Amino acid sequence: MFSKQTYINRRVSLKKAVGSGILLFLGNEESGMNYEDNTYDFRQDSTFLYYFGLPYAGLTAIIDIDEDKEIIFGDELSIDHIVWMGTQPTLKEKSEKIGVSQTMPSADIRVYLKKALDKGQTVHYLPPYRAEHKLKFSEWLDLKVPQQQGSVPFIRAVVNQRIYKSAEEIVEIEKACNITADMHMTAMRCAQIGMKEYEVVAALEYVATAAGGWLSFPTIATINGQTLHNHSHSNTIKEGDMLLIDAGAETSMGYAGDMSSTIPAGKKFSSRQKEIYDIQVASHQAAVQALRPGIPFKEVYELSAQVICEGLKSLGIMKGDPAEAVYAGAHAMFFPCGLGHMMGLDVHDMENLGEVWVGYDGEPKSTQFGRKSLRLGRKLEPGFVLTIEPGVYFIPELIDLWRSEKKFTDFINYDKLETYKDFGGIRNEEDYLITDTGSHLLGKKIPLTTDEVEALR
Repeated sequence: MFSKQTYINRRVSLKKAVGSGILLFLGNEESGMNYEDNTYDFRQDSTFLYYFGLPYAGLTAIIDIDEDKEIIFGDELSIDHIVWMGTQPTLKEKSEKIGVSQTMPSADIRVYLKKALDKGQTVHYLPPYRAEHKLKFSEWLDLKVPQQQGSVPFIRAVVNQRIYKSAEEIVEIEKACNITADMHMTAMRCAQIGMKEYEVVAALEYVATAAGGWLSFPTIATINGQTLHNHSHSNTIKEGDMLLIDAGAETSMGYAGDMSSTIPAGKKFSSRQKEIYDIQVASHQAAVQALRPGIPFKEVYELSAQVICEGLKSLGIMKGDPAEAVYAGAHAMFFPCGLGHMMGLDVHDMENLGEVWVGYDGEPKSTQFGRKSLRLGRKLEPGFVLTIEPGVYFIPELIDLWRSEKKFTDFINYDKLETYKDFGGIRNEEDYLITDTGSHLLGKKIPLTTDEVEALR
């Protein structure tokens, strides 16, 4: 946890931003995997962590701005809990650590909220993303699930605080990024022809656990890199394959790292692999060089996409004007995802609050295929932490579909593209802090260029 004053200051700023009403914070509950007592690893709600810092299940909190009250609702451990889980600080002791002096039993939250509503107070809440949250809103606020959209003033106030990372948060994120880099370099060193993907996963996930943390998201480690989020680890790595790894660590305080790397199955890239890999690296480096305060991230995305189109044109896979190809959306054949996303307490930071607020500051997103997957488009500001992860993918199903539709024939050479249907996909990813003058790489530098990767291999 951070200092008590950090959490007090965050709540003071939030109260000023919203102005009136009750702010309702739902902590997470334990969740059973296959029966009630066999639970998934517990992870507290990130906004609850940000303002209250308590990583315990079964807590709810309110900030009653009108009455100037802050209350943690929860229940003390029974002797049965203590027998199985050991002793813990009391609820009051936990709450005092983050500057909240008033606690109440869990059951009292419903009564408190009903009285507030009867008085005409506004109860602000954030969009629910777990089933138990939705059930609680239905019971406590008499809101049916389709009505549970969240309070826009509350959402915007939270986003406008959490989006700017403080110096102490950067220390935690840097810690997560350093562990993440070690995970990737471990995988790069150990992956060999004949290994199963899950053997590589076991080696890299050990690094996160041994560092006292865990994973910020389920690991992707696949020879089928053309599938953007491939969580199967059952394949055998063969000669001529490339292994795409997307993995990140989470610190004990909940801060995330997120990096990707792509390596050849053998010691060196083939000439064809190197040609495509170098295009991806050129796109990545162009995006990084463009990072600075004031630039809309969607412009960085378009720059990275244009570099990909230029490179593919040099190989005869694309044709025509690269800028026009990007404007039309032809680049999405090879780059159907976004360039990056915010990162912090969530690996996709605050995604549960809505991309339109987090990534676009309330402006509408594009609906164009490819662009609609861009999670971040707004102007960059100092204090933002984000990922850079352009990719080049050859997706057979997409190739067949667009070819049958005669789509973008002015920009795509389908005869040449047909010979790449077995290629797979490439992605490399790094994490950056936007500074007053540009950007700063977070965490250790992992190999990026073909020379760097082959040197480590």
